[in-house]
Amino acid sequence: MSQEINILNLCESCITTLRNTINSNVSKELNLSLNQKLFLLETAVEDFRENHTDFEEICNHLIDAIYVADKNGKTIYVNQAYLDFSGLKKEDFVGKSVYEINSEKKLYTNGVIPTVINTKKQTEAVGTVISTNKKIFITGIPILDDHGELKYAVAHDKDIDHLEKLKDALAILKSQQVTKNAELEYLRRRQLDHMNLIANSKNMKDALQTAQTVAATDVTVLITGESGTGKEIIADFIYKSSNRTSKPFIKINCSAIPGNLLESELFGYEEGSFTGALKGGKAGLFEIANGGTILLDEIGDMPLDLQTKLLRVLQEKEVCRIGSSKVISLDVRIIASTNKELLKAIKEGSFREDLYYRLNVVPIDLAPLRERKEDIHALLEKFLGKYNKKYVKLVSLTPGAASVLGDYSWPGNIRELKNVMERMIVINSTGEIDAATVKQVLGILPVAAFRAGPEPISSTYLEKTERNLKKSVEAFEKDIIRDAIAQHGSKRKAATALGVDHSTLIKKCQRYGI
Repeated sequence: MSQEINILNLCESCITTLRNTINSNVSKELNLSLNQKLFLLETAVEDFRENHTDFEEICNHLIDAIYVADKNGKTIYVNQAYLDFSGLKKEDFVGKSVYEINSEKKLYTNGVIPTVINTKKQTEAVGTVISTNKKIFITGIPILDDHGELKYAVAHDKDIDHLEKLKDALAILKSQQVTKNAELEYLRRRQLDHMNLIANSKNMKDALQTAQTVAATDVTVLITGESGTGKEIIADFIYKSSNRTSKPFIKINCSAIPGNLLESELFGYEEGSFTGALKGGKAGLFEIANGGTILLDEIGDMPLDLQTKLLRVLQEKEVCRIGSSKVISLDVRIIASTNKELLKAIKEGSFREDLYYRLNVVPIDLAPLRERKEDIHALLEKFLGKYNKKYVKLVSLTPGAASVLGDYSWPGNIRELKNVMERMIVINSTGEIDAATVKQVLGILPVAAFRAGPEPISSTYLEKTERNLKKSVEAFEKDIIRDAIAQHGSKRKAATALGVDHSTLIKKCQRYGI
């Protein structure tokens, strides 16, 4: 930089000399020659200036102060920020020796340039700008040539007050971040609480404990159990407890999509890759779920040929759209679930053993509801509250009804229990669900009591009507009609289901006030 300035100074001196010579009374021939040289020199200087103005312009737009001295300590440049910083003019610095300025202590204190010149090493210090009494943090930087000799010494100054303000702002941002993280964690816990997971049985406690433990990792989880045992709820729990909860959660039922379409749904396709392919192609679900989580529900129903492709995706962590050779890298957490016995399916040749072990990294097996009796009554309370709120009712369960529900085997598991509770609340008009209604809905007919021999009839219908056969039959018929209407949505459809004429059912409804 000093060389560039010296060249400019020399050229400008030459230009001045040439102008003075031309203005003197010399021969026309000499003036002509000098004018040509003057033109060439002025053009060269202008080109030089144009090619070397970017540095100064850039430095003048920096918010930090820059001070440059040559290897002898002569000040050759200060940027605009330095002038604004100090409240001084360029001529107060440029051309002066830093040793002189430092000794006078009129412009600033504790300058680092002499130390940089002497040591050729970076150094730091805290100084003061005398004119403004402003504290500055100074970093001295040596710039060396190819031979390790000093070319320039640069001081980079920062306003300490500004740094303190930045520090305070950073502290506020950190505090806000801590608060936001706490709020996020609170909302996440609330979200999990709102899932209202029931875990009174050992099996469900163990399942939730495992799910909670692995949620924060990216490990693959395989959830097994009969239909309706809550596999999707466990998958939801893992996702909502994970670090990917703000990213996509894609659920795909492998048994609900035809095998010939499942591949394109999972992996996507390019335009023209097959008949009917959309213009522009389509992203697959793995691609859409990238960064998040994908649930492969009913994985046991996936066709064998697709299992092979899925295995490759899981191993390579990448996918290609159908009809494309472009590889798409994947960062997807895999959760799989099935109601099939996969080990049995492996023996039968309908499921790949290598895929099974790739998925079965962390297994979670949900027992059927008949083996989780401790969960039934809590589930009854949950669904009772849910559907009372949904249908604006105040229906309760009698102890007898709760006992019948608790003893039932629930072949459809939680899904069946949920549907039964909703049905009984919808059709209820008394505000109370008794054992007889439960038995009717579940198909445990009270008439079985009549076939039990000479033992006393225990049907709630008979208890309520003092064992009057006619009234018991009417009460039973009334509940059957209500249930049929609720189940089928109209009296005409209910009549067909019950095997009676529509007009007959209308008359009975009028008689029973339905």
